[in-house]
This record gives sequence, C-alpha cells and structure tokens, in this order.
Amino acid sequence: MAYTESEISAIVAAQRKFFRTGTTLPIRWRIQQLKKLKTAVIAHETEMEDALAEDLGRSRVEAYLCDVGPIIVEINEMIRGLRRWSRPERHFSGLMCFPSIITKVYKMPYGVSLVISPFNFPMLLTIGVVAAAMCGGNTAVIKASSKSAASTAFLKKFFAEVFPPEYITLIDGGHDVADMCLAQRFDKIFYTGSPSVGKHVLAEAAKNLTPVALELGGETGNWCVVRKDADLKDTARKIAFFKLCNAGQICININQIAVAEEIAVPFIEELKQAFIKQIGEQPVSNPEYPKLITDSAYDKCAKLADEYRERIVFGGTGDKASRHFAPTMIYPVDINEHIVQHELFCPLLPIVPFKDAEVDKLMDTIAEREHPLAMYLFTKDMKWANRIMQTQQYGGGCINEVCIHMMVKGVPFNGTGHSGMGAYHGEWGFREFTHPQTVLKGRTTFNLPLREHPYGGKMEKTKLGILRKFEQ
Repeated sequence: MAYTESEISAIVAAQRKFFRTGTTLPIRWRIQQLKKLKTAVIAHETEMEDALAEDLGRSRVEAYLCDVGPIIVEINEMIRGLRRWSRPERHFSGLMCFPSIITKVYKMPYGVSLVISPFNFPMLLTIGVVAAAMCGGNTAVIKASSKSAASTAFLKKFFAEVFPPEYITLIDGGHDVADMCLAQRFDKIFYTGSPSVGKHVLAEAAKNLTPVALELGGETGNWCVVRKDADLKDTARKIAFFKLCNAGQICININQIAVAEEIAVPFIEELKQAFIKQIGEQPVSNPEYPKLITDSAYDKCAKLADEYRERIVFGGTGDKASRHFAPTMIYPVDINEHIVQHELFCPLLPIVPFKDAEVDKLMDTIAEREHPLAMYLFTKDMKWANRIMQTQQYGGGCINEVCIHMMVKGVPFNGTGHSGMGAYHGEWGFREFTHPQTVLKGRTTFNLPLREHPYGGKMEKTKLGILRKFEQ
C-alpha cells in the first residue's frame, strides 16, 4: 500500500492520543502485552521461517537460531525483569530540601516511538526492538524494510492481528515512506541499518530534537585478528560458520581478517577445509546456504570479486538467478586497499597479512579508522588480548570466539562512533526506551524559611551558618 503524509500523520496522532490515556503505563499491562507478543511469535514460527526462506534463503535451523529463538529469549527476559527494572529509585532529599524527606526517580516512557528495521534480520530486529519499546511503555510505529518483502508482508499482518494500530502498527514502503515517517514528530527513534542512512536519520531527528538510538554496521567493517599462536583449526571452524551465516549480511560479521604472515598459508588452508566441511564443494547449489537480498546486492558483490579475481584463493563463483555467491577468500590484501576500508555485507572475505611482532602497529592502524560494531581476536596471549579489548573502540566482541557475545543475557548490544549510539537487549532495551523523571514530595509542616527572603539583616549570619552545615 502507498502512504501519504497525511495518512502517516494520522497514524502518529492516533498513537499519541492512545499514549496520553495512560493505558501503556501500568507494569502489569505491559507484561500482559509482552506475553501476548511471545504467544503470537511461537504460534507463527513456521510462517516466520517461510518468509525468511523466501527473502534470504535461510534454512529453518538458521532462521530459528538467528531470528525466531532470540526473540523468544529476549521477550522472556523482559517479562521476568520488567518489575525490577521499572521500580522507582528512592533518594534522601537532603538537608537543603528540608522538610522534604524522599525524592523519587521514575523510569518513564518517551511516548510514540518510530522503529526503522533492516532486511537482514527482519524478524529479530523488528519484533525484538518493538518488544523493548513496549517494555518501556511506549507505542510504536514500525517502518520495515522493502527489501525483505515477504518478511515485511508477514510482519504487517502479524502486528495487525496481535495489537490495535493505535498501539503498534507497521508501515511498509521504500525510502520515500521512511522520509515521510521521519518528517513526523516522534518522541523516540530507533534505527538499524547503514551509517550513511543513520546520519540522515539523525539529521532529520535533530529538527525536532528527538532522541535517537542507532545500531549501525560501522563504515570500515569489523576486524578479525588471527595471531601466530592461535589454534588454527578451531579459529577456521568458527570463522567459517560465521561468514556462512546469512551469506555475510550481518552487521557484526567479520568484514576482513588480519592474519599473521607466519601462519597465513596453513590458516587459509584450514579455512578452506572448514568452508567445505560446513557447506560442501558447491555452496552455490547448496539449499542450506543463504542468498543475497537483491539483484543489486548480488551485482555489487560479483563486481567486487571480479576486481580481485587474480587474488581469489577460494570461492569466487555465483549464480545470478538464485542470488547465491560462494564464500570467497581474497589474499593477500594490503591494509590500505579500498576493500578493507568499507563494510562489505556479503560473502567476500579479504585477508590482510601482517608480521606478528608488529601486531600493535596493526591495531594502531585499525584504531585510527571509524569504530567498528564488533572485534574478534584469536590468540593464546590473553594478556595482550585483554589489553587490546580494553583499549580499542568498538561495540562488542570476542576473544577466541565469534558473534556469540550478543547471545549473552543481560549484556548490551550497541555500537560507538560510526557504528552507532544507544544500546538494547534486556534491561538495556528498557533503559533505551525510557527516560528518568524526578519527583520531590514536599511537606507543609516544619517548613522553615531558610531558603526565603530576607537574606540580609540580623538573620544573614544565622542562615549562612545553617546552610553551610547542610553542605558538610
């Protein structure tokens, strides 16, 4: 359906009217809605997996592992934790505020939120974020991706069946519809996608001073550093799994590998064997292997692969009709080449050799570029790894592992710099969709005139003396 600005404005106005009734404020009511959402997700699991297969070619296992299952885990955490998270903070008002004794800080919803979700994990990054908005007591207008058409069509029907439109509603369409949404006055915006569009969202939000959370991939991509003391078989196995997942279309996926030149050749051989073991000799024809989201995404990947054709050491083949492109290793690649200075979002995997003794020089070069969303280190040198993970700027990461940091309950998922701002998952999502509101409760008795005029005359010394005692 095509939307007009007036139609979108009417949707936002209806949600604002509903929010102002106070219906979304009670914690019990929010928990009821989250339970309703969870029940609906479980009931529609097969339909969700079918849509993901149509859009991205995902198998049922991968669809459940990466989209459906994490949604249920996330909602469960919110249901269990919401009462605790939402409890008002109690503070002693202090002697300066006498006779007031108690001041409370409430965690209040923003109001009407806008959630702009991407194509790569259309279920998780739509329903999961909307659940956080609901947890915080907000309403939500969703602008889902036009690229993942089957998933968006499912989500539109799904939300319409589960919730009234004045509470949760989904708007479909392209960039023009997104811009019409951004032209509205929302109370909170949550965007997941590319840094370039993130800048546009931030600029539009600034016109109304709307607070924004951005979950971005990072302009220069996520690094994986493999040192000479790494367990090569284990490292290759984990990297291959992750690069195959969603055909590399993951914001926290490995964009490029830096490998110590001392072990580069055996590492590449181990990685080849890991890919073959997991997806077979002909990944392009393997029905378990996901596809690229659009023809243009395929063409972009294939064109870049052709530019590096002479340095492809594994893969490099594709099928335009099915939009499958094999996992492709490119070696050697210089750290200053263009391919390792922007996010790829595809199965290409450039490999940069470095001298292990000069690893800190490598890390300095990485640190000078825009902050990535993720970082991965493979080494037995835990002292070095811990130092690097504490001094580099990135959203999250792993030592001797890939991606599963985002599966840990209770920890935030976030970026920094060009990889995003704000955080969500569990309590962090609740915090992202609420703001503090301080309320001091005054008293009508023992209300001494210490704060009031007159300040001069014979009371000056007495008042100053008492006030100074309050500060001690």
